[in-house]
Amino acid sequence: MLAHLSIQNYALIDVIEIDFFAGYTVITGETGAGKSIILDALSLILGQRADLQALPGTNRKCIIEGTFNIKNYELGYFFDANNLDYDDILILRREINPEGKSRAFINDTPVSLAQMKELGEKLVDIHSQHQTRLINDERFQMLAIDSYANISGQVKDHAGLFAGYREMKKELQQLIDLEKQAKADADYYNFLFNELESAALKEDEQQPLEQELELLNHVEQIKSTVSKAVYSLSNSENSINQQLNTVYSLLTQVAKFDSSLEENIRRLQSACIELKDISSEMEQIDEKIQYSPERFEIVSQRLNEIYRLQQKHRVNTVGELLTIKNEFDQKLQNISSLESNISKMESLISQNEKELQASAQKISASRKKVFKEIEQKVVGILQQLGMPNARVAIVHQLLPAVAEDGLDEIKFTFSANKGSELKEISSIASGGELSRLMLALKSIISRKKLLPTIIFDEIDSGVSGEVAAKTGAIMKDLSKDMQVISITHLPQIAGKSDFHYLVYKKEEKNTTFTRLKLLQPDERVEVLAEMLSGSNVSEAARKTARQLLH
Repeated sequence: MLAHLSIQNYALIDVIEIDFFAGYTVITGETGAGKSIILDALSLILGQRADLQALPGTNRKCIIEGTFNIKNYELGYFFDANNLDYDDILILRREINPEGKSRAFINDTPVSLAQMKELGEKLVDIHSQHQTRLINDERFQMLAIDSYANISGQVKDHAGLFAGYREMKKELQQLIDLEKQAKADADYYNFLFNELESAALKEDEQQPLEQELELLNHVEQIKSTVSKAVYSLSNSENSINQQLNTVYSLLTQVAKFDSSLEENIRRLQSACIELKDISSEMEQIDEKIQYSPERFEIVSQRLNEIYRLQQKHRVNTVGELLTIKNEFDQKLQNISSLESNISKMESLISQNEKELQASAQKISASRKKVFKEIEQKVVGILQQLGMPNARVAIVHQLLPAVAEDGLDEIKFTFSANKGSELKEISSIASGGELSRLMLALKSIISRKKLLPTIIFDEIDSGVSGEVAAKTGAIMKDLSKDMQVISITHLPQIAGKSDFHYLVYKKEEKNTTFTRLKLLQPDERVEVLAEMLSGSNVSEAARKTARQLLH
């Protein structure tokens, strides 16, 4: 439950410290005194976004801090999941600097606003006039039933399963579209692949072929030049070999007279041997070199095929062509695997549909179990609230297909008068009837959810007199199970409370501030009397006020 609220530098509030207690607490005050400001400040530590216009417009930091006793509410799992230290006394703090930058803390540990909001939803249920209109919304009506049936977790799990199912359906359609396009491209890819495959390309073949073609193109010139070289080396009358041999013989004759010639003679001898080998190899080359028109044609055609494919695919090497061939092969394999993937996805979707159907049917059965119970309890509370002929019925239809929240279409129907036809709430209920309907619904749901704290923000619109007194009695009764805080302008509701805070304005140093006071019993009489009769309090009003407090 909420134990303490501290507000600094927010709207008309400079500093306010509020202690809250178990049971039923009311907050009253004139319009504009600041009741809503206190509630807005509390909302900030429950994870709501800050209204920067509510900041005082000074260089002072806004700080909102709330202390909660959470010993009996089994919230340890939240702290474990978010790696936060747990303590039975929980402190939520929100700091907003003058520039509007906000920081959130749980037990002095910085957290995200989303984390604070998630925890706040487990601590306090704030119900405002605006929310009263939600009772017309079929979505809200469904959520109310789920809360009462205690299946909100199941519905959340179902929604997660449905989201996965929807994603798989989307993926399946993408696969089908891809397969359709792929089949249209398959013939083209297959042609290109087969063309490259039939070419039987080898990565290192191009350069040797180009060299061979170059040789074949110049074979006659090469053969003529080699023949001349062989002739000059060995076959002419004055060949190089013959001249070297002559020089060798001459030097050998005189070497016996000059030893310094021996080294040169040895080198000449080596040169003669080397030239002889060269000459011999050149003769062999000369014999081998033959022009082959057939080979020329083969090499030319092969290179032309390689060049054609390279030009077609805009590459420069055989290696790149082989890479492209492999890519086409992979594309063809992918196309062939699409059908298998589609089949697998269809199987998964079918299984998912069965799980969704089973989940939806289970949820639907749980909802149907509580329809009559909700109807009876809401009617019972409405009768207490001065609507003896009220009737409520939940109209249920099954959807043709499983949806995010199940198989059910649910509508609340209502009749306030005997003999009147049951109709949708939105079409017949007045403001006062809506307030009472929402109070009845909140009352039974809250007992089921057992949140630590519920706050009613002037939901008593359209009620007065005895109905207002009974409204207060219901809130009082609800406070036996949880902490109830009500912001009200009705003395009949305020009189049923255990604790009564008065919000008022006070001028200090030419500035208006919101102030708050916990009323003592005699002070409560005066405040209630003023709420009954206005500023000129009569003794009769005081007498009535005392009666309201009993």
